Amino acid sequence: MDYNIEKKPDETLPEDPYKDIERLLLALEKTGKPYDIEKIKRAFLYAKQLHEGQYRYSGEAYISHPIAVAEIVASLELDTDSICAALLHDVVEDCGTKVDLESIRRMFGDDVAMLVDGLTKMVAISFEDKDEAHIENLRKMFLAMSKDVRVIFIKLCDRLHNMRTLGVKKDEKRRTKALETMHVFAPLAHRLGMQRIKQELENLALSYLDPIGYDEVKSDIEKKYGESVDFIEKARAQVSDKLSESGIDFALEGRVKSVYSIYKKMYEQNKSFDEIYDFYALRVIVNTEEECYVVLGLIHEMFKMVPGRFKDYISTPKPNMYRSLHTTVIGRGAIPFEVQIRTWEMHQIAEYGIAAHWKYKSGAESKEDIDRKLEWISRLIETEDDTRDPDEFLRALKIDILHDDIFVFTPKGDIISLPQGATVIDFAYAIHSAVGNKMVGAKINGMIVPIDRVPRNGEIVEILTSSQTKGPSRDWLKIVRTGEARNKIRQWFKKEKRAENIVVGKQEVDREFKRMGRSCTEAQKAEIISNIIKRLGIHDADDLYNTIGYGGMTITKLSAKIKDEFDRIVKPEEPALPEPEAASVPVVEKRRRSNGGVVVDGVEGCAVKFAKCCNPLPGDPIVGFITKGYGISIHTRDCENVVINRAKPENVGRFVNARWDVAADSTANSFETTLCIIAEQGIRLIADITSALADMKVGLTGISTNIRQDGSLVVNVTVSCRSLEHVKSIAAGLRGVANVKEVHRVGSV
Repeated sequence: MDYNIEKKPDETLPEDPYKDIERLLLALEKTGKPYDIEKIKRAFLYAKQLHEGQYRYSGEAYISHPIAVAEIVASLELDTDSICAALLHDVVEDCGTKVDLESIRRMFGDDVAMLVDGLTKMVAISFEDKDEAHIENLRKMFLAMSKDVRVIFIKLCDRLHNMRTLGVKKDEKRRTKALETMHVFAPLAHRLGMQRIKQELENLALSYLDPIGYDEVKSDIEKKYGESVDFIEKARAQVSDKLSESGIDFALEGRVKSVYSIYKKMYEQNKSFDEIYDFYALRVIVNTEEECYVVLGLIHEMFKMVPGRFKDYISTPKPNMYRSLHTTVIGRGAIPFEVQIRTWEMHQIAEYGIAAHWKYKSGAESKEDIDRKLEWISRLIETEDDTRDPDEFLRALKIDILHDDIFVFTPKGDIISLPQGATVIDFAYAIHSAVGNKMVGAKINGMIVPIDRVPRNGEIVEILTSSQTKGPSRDWLKIVRTGEARNKIRQWFKKEKRAENIVVGKQEVDREFKRMGRSCTEAQKAEIISNIIKRLGIHDADDLYNTIGYGGMTITKLSAKIKDEFDRIVKPEEPALPEPEAASVPVVEKRRRSNGGVVVDGVEGCAVKFAKCCNPLPGDPIVGFITKGYGISIHTRDCENVVINRAKPENVGRFVNARWDVAADSTANSFETTLCIIAEQGIRLIADITSALADMKVGLTGISTNIRQDGSLVVNVTVSCRSLEHVKSIAAGLRGVANVKEVHRVGSV
């Protein structure tokens, strides 16, 4: 709480104890809703008594703030408990010696106590500060929202009044509050569909963050509107006459874009004020959905439509429930303006978002609808619970809150909403975990596309699946955009690759111990790990290693805890551990024989796979690399990725000796490699190449072609083979094909 509460009271209670809430009571009466006025009066008197002697920086009695917040809450037409909670929202935090949550529960019931508790937990928050305390505050806020969305409604009203009265604060405090508002509360209001509150928060925040820019844009708006007021008034009159002739009951509003929306467009698109063309808008409000489309037809009869500027958010609402028809037309003087057409219910939802459900719906229907609209909050909490990583939580939060959604369709016509920039993999996991885990490809509008393809609004996406797939690729974690998809991929690795995860996680932890600079016994190491497990609330060491291995926790996040416990348990006087000599491949005595015909030193119980970047074959010098989640990846020693990764300090200890098992049956395993064929173009060239491979009894698994600048043809063929010698034999056979000039193995030096 950052208000001045030291000033001594110098006023007496007015004769009418409810004089301060006259406007609030009048507003409630006008709604016609059955508010429990006596309960609201009791909440006011209790809050006034508790805040007695507390004053705001402006010099006003502190109770003026809860009253103002309650009035904003009342404008949303929320229920009695919400208004009581608004009046009481600061008493536990600011009057803790006089009251506690249990007292509020006894006097006003469980719901009011729950709302006040949720609001009390919402202390300073920031998107930019990655400190764990700030992340925990964000998490508390979303946990409170997940229990009852009224918590955030009241908090937004609280923040709105604070922003309206921020001018009395010092410049540094104003800027901090404005940044918080711009980064957290305005995007939240947008995500909840509360456009009126969102726009006012953005404008107020901008006025403190860039007062010069704000004043310039505001001045330009007033000047342009003053010069063109005749234009918008004539357009209104023209539309009004047409709708009246058609017998439609309507309301008509004219408006200009907000200061912040114009400022943002100028900044993001590097435009001057004179280049902002969608400055004007008319809003037509009618009684029925059918009339919306009738009005749309009449508007298009009167004005020329701007192609590509029509949006039907009635048939396809935005994720925040916004519904309206938008069209841009050309008015007098070739001036474009937007027309929005909606019903009164759509208008209320556009202005107040999910909060409007309290006016139009009630009971189980409203709760079910709201729960569905707030599923993204549950996904956010699941991300934090699963990863325990502040960076990951902030990433998911920014994507879920700050990015507008697009709509794409399944082949059956179902609508799936995704944040902008989401890929077809995100789409697959948005349908179901099983669809994502079995995904092998995708089609957009009937055409096969890469799995990192980003769908556009309105496209039809089909996910290709196979029961034979081995599951998602670890690389998908670098491709997907949504926290939901990333979480589901991690869950798959957590469940299906536990043994490999434990190996990788233990390797990571062991490297952290080596960085401590002094030795410790196995008993001390076990004690350190045991203490860390208790601090994190994890069941056992294998669970910790598994979590690190599948990416649920970064070793960076764990390193500080390891150091704390190490310094506490291992005495400084113990001899320092000598620095290990750098070696390209550590030599260890343990050996493990894989099913792939490779002997790996030093690692047991871990799967082996052959790297696609170099496709090693029996006969190639090889090395193993311990990956995170994939087991051990086998590369050729001269592979470019090996050279690059050996130079990175964090990869020390991840390379292990590997060699081909000479005792293994060379025919038991099949490998893939790609051969590059350079040839003169000919009508039978491809047929001759495939015939030659068939004669050699070589399986062909892929083929692609490309024409070089000199006119020659490059043919890449991916073939099945047994060894390096077998590949040399295949290459020799292909060199005998007519018109072939050169054959070499892709990636060979």
